[in-house]
Amino acid sequence: MSQEKPAGAGLPTLSKSTIWMINFGFLGVQTAFTLQSSQMSRIFQTIGADPNNLGWFFILPPLMGLVVQPIVGYYSDRTWAPKLGGRRLPYLLLGMIVAVIVMLLLPNSGSFGFGYGSLAALWFGAITVAFLDLSSNVAMQPFKMMVGDMVNDDQKSYAYGIQSFLSNTGAVLAAIFPFLFTWFGVKNIAPKGVVPDSVKVAFYVGAALLVVTSLFTVFRVHEYDPATYAKYHGITEEDNKEGGNWFTLLKTAPKAFWTVTLVQFFCWFAFQYLWTYSAGAIAKNVWDTTNATSAGYQAAGNWYGVLAAVQSIAAVVWSYVLAKVPNKYHKLGYAGSLLLGAFGFISVFFIHDQWTLIISYILVGIAWAGMNTYPLTIVTNALSGKHMGTYLGLFNGSICLPQIVASLLSFALFPLFGNSQVNMFILGGIVLALGALSVGTIKETYAE
Repeated sequence: MSQEKPAGAGLPTLSKSTIWMINFGFLGVQTAFTLQSSQMSRIFQTIGADPNNLGWFFILPPLMGLVVQPIVGYYSDRTWAPKLGGRRLPYLLLGMIVAVIVMLLLPNSGSFGFGYGSLAALWFGAITVAFLDLSSNVAMQPFKMMVGDMVNDDQKSYAYGIQSFLSNTGAVLAAIFPFLFTWFGVKNIAPKGVVPDSVKVAFYVGAALLVVTSLFTVFRVHEYDPATYAKYHGITEEDNKEGGNWFTLLKTAPKAFWTVTLVQFFCWFAFQYLWTYSAGAIAKNVWDTTNATSAGYQAAGNWYGVLAAVQSIAAVVWSYVLAKVPNKYHKLGYAGSLLLGAFGFISVFFIHDQWTLIISYILVGIAWAGMNTYPLTIVTNALSGKHMGTYLGLFNGSICLPQIVASLLSFALFPLFGNSQVNMFILGGIVLALGALSVGTIKETYAE
């Protein structure tokens, strides 16, 4: 690993190639996450789920993340297994193995003869989704932690920028896979209650990508041993071995932790509805169907994959724009990005042309870039190296809790908004606009 002069909080300056390798496996992990988020609604409605009950299935992923990521952070702070890679990488390996198995099972939820709309099929799908998110969270958290562990403050924005780039690249690949495979002749329709082959193949290819990219990180990155880590972070080796009570850490968390959490609440609340209702909303507005077994609905599902790719490409481009924003204007860039995303959400309600929806999802992608550019940089800069993994695991609650709340409230809000998946985009836009306003509560001081 290339190391030069120390900078920032005592950490060495890393070569760009090292920073890329620290993050490279994030490409595969995000591919798995995006396949789950972009295809889950389609899969469950295809096997017979009632749209009004989708919230139950979308509670499972954030619930897994809420529980798993703090646990991974807590124990990886105390782990040192050099034969398995170090502190964080053993958890990456474990998460990768389980995620690959589940990615092979999830798209086959309707293929085991359970019957359309049967409890057995729905429960099988729900359990596999839960395990996919659990394992993906175990695999994802090490990447966030290794940046906090190994990258100095001067390079941290660059490192998280690379992570955002790889994340969005994985999202683009995952989103277009069903559309692309359909174009190559893989069947996009199937018997009633069975998920089309285009979706199945997408999950299989995504699983292979997860293995390859994760192994690049495992074999090319060498984490700091406990003594070196303590020296670079200006702490003692005992600091991560004692204490660490979650409630105590939350009570003593820096103010930036909580103000960013407020912004995160509104952002992830809104995006939960984007993932839950996009396929159905597009099917209704563009293909004029609510029948999940119809060819029109499956075409809408594929088109949502393309739009999700558009969103991710827009996020990559906008991330570069945000990287050029001077430090003193960061809050303006953050709030402005979320506000543009709010307009994108609301515009979905009014648009009935599939191509015009590209504009809507470009605006949504701008918000996504803001959500992935600023929060971790602000929070990790406010933390010492003490209990870094545990803190980042707890901070993941700012992503998971709003999704759980959004899913639970959907049982009341969906009927209130006319049992219409399209109408839920109006609500999502309003909530995201509140997120833009709440950026004003952040009091983080940026270095000039």
